[in-house]
Amino acid sequence: MKKWIFWLVLTVIIGIAFVYSRPFLLKNEGSEIKVVFNMGKREPTVKKINTIDINENQIFQGDLLLVNNTYSIQQASIKEDIVPLDSIAELEKQFGASIGDISLSMEAGLEFSKMMKAAKKDGLLHFSVNSGFRNFQEQEKLYKEMGSSYALPPGYSEHNLGLSIDVGSTLMKMESAPEGKWMEEHSWKYGFILRYPKDKTHITGIEFEPWHFRYVGLPHSAIMKEKNLVLEEYIEYLKKEKTVKTTIDETEYLVSYHPVSETLEIVEPILAQYEISGNNLDGVIVTRSQ
Repeated sequence: MKKWIFWLVLTVIIGIAFVYSRPFLLKNEGSEIKVVFNMGKREPTVKKINTIDINENQIFQGDLLLVNNTYSIQQASIKEDIVPLDSIAELEKQFGASIGDISLSMEAGLEFSKMMKAAKKDGLLHFSVNSGFRNFQEQEKLYKEMGSSYALPPGYSEHNLGLSIDVGSTLMKMESAPEGKWMEEHSWKYGFILRYPKDKTHITGIEFEPWHFRYVGLPHSAIMKEKNLVLEEYIEYLKKEKTVKTTIDETEYLVSYHPVSETLEIVEPILAQYEISGNNLDGVIVTRSQ
């Protein structure tokens, strides 16, 4: 009799353990609540999975927008954190009044400041900054004055985004200057890419511009550098691969492409680790780091 009672109690305990250790999902107005019961804890662990519908507005905002003589940007695509470069202390100290009328996205400007500091440590002391953000009115004026051989119409220039900067050397042409060679080799570490390289003019549609650098952020600049891709190629690469993994300085990145018709599922506890950028074409690129 005692044995019978012992096995009955043991069976009940095992059954309770099984029920309380397995997860289940509860629906909650378009979201999923994942509740995981853990043995030894009274309260369950709750993870909320938010669903995010990709809409057209997201396609036209972010750091990875493709801008060229075919694809233009909207007014809403312009970065909202545009600031004068001389408001960034380190840049004001290095370049002084010469950057007083040049602006850039604050995010890109801070990374550019880090890059200039690193270049200085490597003995590169003769940089100049020649152009940054231009609004549509400034672009229109430049286009009318200089013509299509030099400038693009409003909305078709990367300078209209607030993510591109023209960098020169006070010693010689950037193509031959040590500053140009250093930037081409090291700019990816700070999220920048040489936007119009010499061997990609048939893809970009723009002649070699050794002074024009575009901020796309990490890990994208690193992947593009490693695989020798310009932005047009990188966007197509992500659309083909769907998901790309890479590790930079012990940080793991997961980059994925999603067309406008998809719904994203994001687990709330790591929601802050996601960045979403449109590609200015047909979808968004999600970047997760951990």
